[in-house]
Amino acid sequence: MFEDWAGEKALKFSPLPESGSYREYYRISGPGKVAIGAYNSDKKENRAFLGFSEYFFKQGLPVPEIYAADEEKKIYLEQDLGNITLYAWLTEVRKQSGFTGELTGIYKKVIGELIRFQVAGGKGIDYKLCYPRADFDKQSMLWDMHYFKYYFLKLAKIPFDEQNLEDDFQSLADFLLEAGCNYFLYRDFQSRNVMLLKGKPYFIDYQGGRKGALQYDLASLLYDGKADIPESVREELLDYYIQEINKVIGVEPDIFRRFYYGYVFIRIMQALGAYGFRGFYERKDHFLQSIPYAIKNLDYLLQSHDLPLKTGALKDAFHLLIRSEKLLNIARTSKKLTVCVNSFSYQRGIPVDVTGHGGGFVFDCRAINNPGRQEKFQHLTGMDKEVREFLDQEEEMRVFLENTMKLVDQTVKKYQERNFASLMVSYGCTGGQHRSVYAAERMAEHLKEKYDIDVKLQHHEQDFLLPEP
Repeated sequence: MFEDWAGEKALKFSPLPESGSYREYYRISGPGKVAIGAYNSDKKENRAFLGFSEYFFKQGLPVPEIYAADEEKKIYLEQDLGNITLYAWLTEVRKQSGFTGELTGIYKKVIGELIRFQVAGGKGIDYKLCYPRADFDKQSMLWDMHYFKYYFLKLAKIPFDEQNLEDDFQSLADFLLEAGCNYFLYRDFQSRNVMLLKGKPYFIDYQGGRKGALQYDLASLLYDGKADIPESVREELLDYYIQEINKVIGVEPDIFRRFYYGYVFIRIMQALGAYGFRGFYERKDHFLQSIPYAIKNLDYLLQSHDLPLKTGALKDAFHLLIRSEKLLNIARTSKKLTVCVNSFSYQRGIPVDVTGHGGGFVFDCRAINNPGRQEKFQHLTGMDKEVREFLDQEEEMRVFLENTMKLVDQTVKKYQERNFASLMVSYGCTGGQHRSVYAAERMAEHLKEKYDIDVKLQHHEQDFLLPEP
């Protein structure tokens, strides 16, 4: 598909980090062009994303251009918007300077575009494309609240009164539906779904969009867990949104705010349900690290804004969450470190960290004598006995491995002390066949022998090699 679209050979094919979905993304590049290739087994979700993308792009909204799609194969090509998400940029800036005015300015740009999506973008959209429902209606709200109940409260062992909690769910949904619900609701409008390209925000992952209330997406953005926006900035951005939406449609600020905080609560419940499902149920530890942020937000809300109606059982569950030492400390709970050791070919590119953690080491083996130059080794790899014996005798390789092992050892010890979850170590050479494979094998053996950690070994030249035509 890439070669048909680009009119040139695909030279590199690299997986992108996993997200909260089951979709798979790959960056594909040739001599002059690059695109993102996506595979998603859910045809209806693909149809929604592609249909929305076509409509939004025609409206001049900042979304990726779709280059090609094959509905039957469940694949499509889209514009590459780079690697910088709003969340990644926010995290990096805050490390250096805190939550600066520059960050607030970017959020105001994002809010301005959000209003365009909600109002102008939502006017002519085909809501028949929506999946699984065309509206964020009572059924959708109850799905989210049950997600929270079954995948978070139950798995976190938080007690609750089943019938009273169900009654509260019904009451909260009825209240939220009193807000105007005739706008495009992006559904997952959070900092990881906003890309920054040359200082301009672009938007992805809106395939869950449907008709709904204005407040939901704003709540999703401003109470995005690990983004951890300061409360004063949240208030400033809420005021800014109300000011800007009033330029397009009239809203009563006090009424808007009342419904807004109701939508903040249901959004946090939905997020906790997702953290519980991915973390407790699927055992993906990095989702658990978002739980303390959500609990911190709940604590603040209950003290400062509270639920806008009587919901005793739900409030009781929230208060138990807030007081749960187990949940508050979950991100600091000791987990076994996982080190992913890779070999790769520089001709095809450095492996991407799919954990979302970032960091780690990339070591270049190309200065070491290459056994691949000898005909007897050309069809073997660094896992074969003959190649291993050859490289075992190479003094350059011995010194190289000793030095890289010292660096990695230092980091592994510190990561274990700080309860970090993952580290990536990659060795590259020209073809990814001999030297890098040998080095990765030796590093994996060393780590398994020396530390109580999980070691995952992956040889990317074998796993991600493009097939010959």
